[in-house]
Amino acid sequence: MLAIVAPGQGAQTPGFLAPWLTESRFADRLNWLSTVAELDLTHFGTQADAETIRDTAIAQPLLVAAGLLTALELFPHPADGFQRTGVVAGHSVGEITAAAAVGVLSAEQAMVLVRERGRQMAAASATRPTSMMAVVGGNTAEVLAAIEAQGLTAANNNGSGQIVAAGTVEQLAGLQANPPARARLIQLSVAGAFHTVHMEPAVAHLDRLARAITTQDPRTRLLSNADGQVVQSGSEYLKRLVKQVANPVRWDLCMQTMADLGITGLLELPPAGTLTGIAKRNLKGVELFSLNTPDQIPAAQEFVAKHGDDASVSLQNATPSWMLVVSPGKGEFRAHEGIDVGVRLDAGDAIGTVTNPRDTITVGLSHPGTITEWLVEDGDPVAPGQPLIRFYPVHDSSGALS
Repeated sequence: MLAIVAPGQGAQTPGFLAPWLTESRFADRLNWLSTVAELDLTHFGTQADAETIRDTAIAQPLLVAAGLLTALELFPHPADGFQRTGVVAGHSVGEITAAAAVGVLSAEQAMVLVRERGRQMAAASATRPTSMMAVVGGNTAEVLAAIEAQGLTAANNNGSGQIVAAGTVEQLAGLQANPPARARLIQLSVAGAFHTVHMEPAVAHLDRLARAITTQDPRTRLLSNADGQVVQSGSEYLKRLVKQVANPVRWDLCMQTMADLGITGLLELPPAGTLTGIAKRNLKGVELFSLNTPDQIPAAQEFVAKHGDDASVSLQNATPSWMLVVSPGKGEFRAHEGIDVGVRLDAGDAIGTVTNPRDTITVGLSHPGTITEWLVEDGDPVAPGQPLIRFYPVHDSSGALS
């Protein structure tokens, strides 16, 4: 099974887009996304220095544009990607890349959203000096305790070997003065305490904008940074994108879901290296591919052919006439009383729960509809993205999903 992942802020390096601009199609598309983002992304991706592209308002649109356009080079026809990719995830702002890659957002919607996200997070960062620091190594419990002792937030949990602390510069100085045993601290190239309460002003602005965005449901498994779960509803994923700005990134849980799914290959979109490096420590035995230059495209397409498997792909909107409800995570499924074939449910109504040692996840419908077939038995063990029921969705007078 193939996983495709998109990196977050801090992965950008000066000139990383320069090799791609030799492709005229790429250059033309970048010009278009630059217009939507109201930024000269060609300049920032080829000529700007490290300090310039560290600016949140520049870095975030640059990263999303890079991911979207290189994905189109990898899959010139987006449907090819849906048919070969088993699971997609993005780290932090990379979630916007992932959402557009699987059809939840259009490219233009993604660029407007990330433009406003970057601007608002930059503005929130300017109210007080804040930043982020990676804590590499050490005992996980001791690292988390040391972060909490300074009033910091574990803003990114990247699994074995790396947790990112975020907060004020004074709090980070306290952590440097009292580091966890056997841990190394690395200052990150970001301009604020992202994924903490310091970003709440940005959440409020994005929440207002998101009310006007029309989404589509993802056409393959899409993971959320909030909890690593498979999210089936496009509107729910958009809500999570907004909230995630001020909440920790649980990349460790995303990787756990990938492991539960049994992925065999993971490809990281440009600027690649950060997430494949984390996967190397956490997803043993999974083959990795860091896509960074256009001359790698043939090898990347071979990698996709090797690990992509039509049988493993969950096309959640299988046909216009029926849809599936899939498991958001791994565990034991228990159906709610009274939920059976023929029952008419509204959007958000729960059909049951998936329970594992970590938590209990409520499973609901993404659209109103009538249950037509159970695909699991009560008490069955289920995997992330596994179909649970088939249902007929309600359509409006135009034939669109309600």
